[in-house]
Amino acid sequence: MKDNSKISQKAYLELEEEYKKQTNALFLDSLTGLFNHGFFQISLDREIERSLRYGSPFTLAIIDIDSFSIYNKRYGPLKGDRALKEIAKLIKKNIRRSDLAARYSADIFTVILIKCDHKSFLSAVEKIRESVERLSDGILTVSIGLVAFPEDATNKENLFKKAQEALLQAKIEGKNRIKFFEKEKRLLVDQKSTILVVDDQPSNTELLEELLVPLNYVVLRSSSGESALSYINKVNVDLVLLDINMPGMNGYEVCRRLKGSEVTRLIPVIMITGLDDRDVKLKGIEAGADDFITKPLNKLELLARIKSLTKAKILNDHLTSIENVLISLANAVEAKDNYTQGHIQRVANIAITLAKKMDLSEKEIEAVRLGGILHDIGKIGIPLEVLNKPGQLNPHEWEVLQTHPDVGYKICLPLKNNLGSALEVIRHHHEKLDGSGYPDGLKGEEISMVARVMAVVDIYDALVTDRPYREGMSKEKAEAILYQEADEGKLDQTVVKCLLEMLRGRERDHVKVNHKYKIFNNLCDDPINL
Repeated sequence: MKDNSKISQKAYLELEEEYKKQTNALFLDSLTGLFNHGFFQISLDREIERSLRYGSPFTLAIIDIDSFSIYNKRYGPLKGDRALKEIAKLIKKNIRRSDLAARYSADIFTVILIKCDHKSFLSAVEKIRESVERLSDGILTVSIGLVAFPEDATNKENLFKKAQEALLQAKIEGKNRIKFFEKEKRLLVDQKSTILVVDDQPSNTELLEELLVPLNYVVLRSSSGESALSYINKVNVDLVLLDINMPGMNGYEVCRRLKGSEVTRLIPVIMITGLDDRDVKLKGIEAGADDFITKPLNKLELLARIKSLTKAKILNDHLTSIENVLISLANAVEAKDNYTQGHIQRVANIAITLAKKMDLSEKEIEAVRLGGILHDIGKIGIPLEVLNKPGQLNPHEWEVLQTHPDVGYKICLPLKNNLGSALEVIRHHHEKLDGSGYPDGLKGEEISMVARVMAVVDIYDALVTDRPYREGMSKEKAEAILYQEADEGKLDQTVVKCLLEMLRGRERDHVKVNHKYKIFNNLCDDPINL
């Protein structure tokens, strides 16, 4: 096979000349020094053509700066441009000369990684992600979507569409992460469950594979904790059989990381140990293990436990898929209202932090999380002219708006076993302790704590953000209103007090962070000004 890196360098030189002739313009972005959008497009066309001709694969990465518009608004466009230049430098530093990096749009970069295996390009983009996070101590992060050509797409349109889907998934899962495009076959519910066997002894993984494959299981084998985590980021796994004693990262640490991630916490983990020891099992339980098997393995016992846990995983996947549909619907509803962009995520995040500060149970915190995301889903039935009306609502319009908690509750009611107390948040987040709220006019203890938390957070966010009929209030004025509502017996005084203490603590931390960067910049010859 030909040396594609040399071909690529030559091809780019030719493209530069062609671009200059046809456009009479520079092919570089003036701010970042990376290739510009137009040059990237013709380079991608050329790379696709070359890949199809020579059978040489490449990977497309889309790199999006998370919440950059908020950063620009907070720190100003000058610092925003400075950050773009620094991030562009980091991208260029962490890719090879044969790769092509471009500024695709305002805060989105693209990279074509030439003839690059999975391990190499994953290493490159992970270095980019980590470098950006270190650059600003987490104030700025990037999400990255990856797609392979021609493995995942056979033309330019599908290639870009699938890269954007991977990027969107990275955003949905919490930002500051890398996602590969997931093929349809990975998303389908297959009758075959996929089991990842993790053991540094090949004889043990071979034995389990021989046992499970004839029983219609797909078996993946991994010899270390590090490679197991890498596997799970790329492939849907239904269960992990995990040896405890391995060199490097042991089974406890692998289990802790799986259970500590929102994306992988529902994957069942069976720990395999040669010691029938109480302390070993206690450590495993603390790490989050779902079950234990002691060597030598009892075949019937092992198969029974695998069958039970994989069934539970399939059920959870179904419920999670339905939950994701509801969340997507909630996001679509929010998009109808020009003045509440980001409201549901802000409210959910603040409410989760507040619930933890108040020492609510894990079940209540989960209810607050789901309820926060879904609390306004009933607005799907509210006409746009009511949602976006620039003036005060008339009595009829107000009655229409007040129906949204009941509508949202009815939409989500079929999932009551999955949503639990989140349904109370959806229906009761506009109730008041004195009975003056809606839709049910509940009083005092009739309103659950999770609904009280959401009521306070929802009101606060509504007060400090712009609405069609008024600009957002100052934090001081919003605090005064919350205190007044609490004094009048409408809002829970404890919840109000905890929220405002928490928000003031955040402001103090923010001042400390800004002070730290001032010190950092004074020590630098070329300050970053983030």
